[in-house]
Amino acid sequence: MNLTVDKTLKWMTRVNEKIQANKAYLTSLDQAIGDGDHGINMSRGFQEVVKKLSSSHYETVSDCFKDVAMTLMSKVGGASGPIFGTAFLKMSMSVKGKESINQEEFTRAIDDAINGIIQRGKANEGDKTLLDVWMPILRVFQENDDINWNDADNTAKNAMEATKERLAKKGRAAYLKERSIGHVDPGSVSSYYLFQSLAEVMTKGDKNE
Repeated sequence: MNLTVDKTLKWMTRVNEKIQANKAYLTSLDQAIGDGDHGINMSRGFQEVVKKLSSSHYETVSDCFKDVAMTLMSKVGGASGPIFGTAFLKMSMSVKGKESINQEEFTRAIDDAINGIIQRGKANEGDKTLLDVWMPILRVFQENDDINWNDADNTAKNAMEATKERLAKKGRAAYLKERSIGHVDPGSVSSYYLFQSLAEVMTKGDKNE
């Protein structure tokens, strides 16, 4: 794995494309078990992320991550901005000064991001939150010396789909108790788009090339 500044910019562009294309779907998921604003907030946030990244010059991946974090924290309402923003801020700090990131460094960055998410959200794996996707992805990186990106994509997808049958224990969905079962967690879906986009960039490069 070699995540460069160029690939990081393409990664965020791809995430934005997926979130814009699925804005209504994310909103419908959140209307079922949350505030109903996840799609709107995430689409606004990543639109602003791409705007910021495309108008700036970066020497390091950590600086890219830092601007992603700050943009999400300032532009995204609800819980999503602080949580996703914290994840990228922790990743930025983990790889500070790095022009490119290898698998070991990225694994450590994901681990640090998860710890930041847990600190901020007080959630654990199995609580029907984005951690239900981030934790299995971390294990993929920890357990494989050479990442099969198709497997990573499938892991994230299966983890996201598995949230459907879980009882929500955190956030507004937790108030629904048993009624939260049968709905996919919106934050897990956004997280799937995040890691699916990374897999696509690392295997195919930019689709416009």
